Amino acid sequence: MTIMASADIRLKYNDVVDKCRESGEPVFLTKNGQGELVVMDIASFEKREQELRAQQLVLEAFAARLAKERDYSLEESKKLINNLIEGK
Repeated sequence: MTIMASADIRLKYNDVVDKCRESGEPVFLTKNGQGELVVMDIASFEKREQELRAQQLVLEAFAARLAKERDYSLEESKKLINNLIEGK
């Protein structure tokens, strides 16, 4: 985890961008010692969003199975996971 002063976004923008890209993790910006913003590069953000969508679909499928609403075969599960990986 990287923590930087919020002034760095103005004064050292390129350093903030480099830290985001190098780590692939969010950079936490503080103001007067308190957390104020979180920034991250677009590629990492999109990857994180895709992972969250995949987790949500898995949880929904699990809940549906527990409620006996829907059960997925192994082949259906593989297809869904591959579509998630490919971003479909």
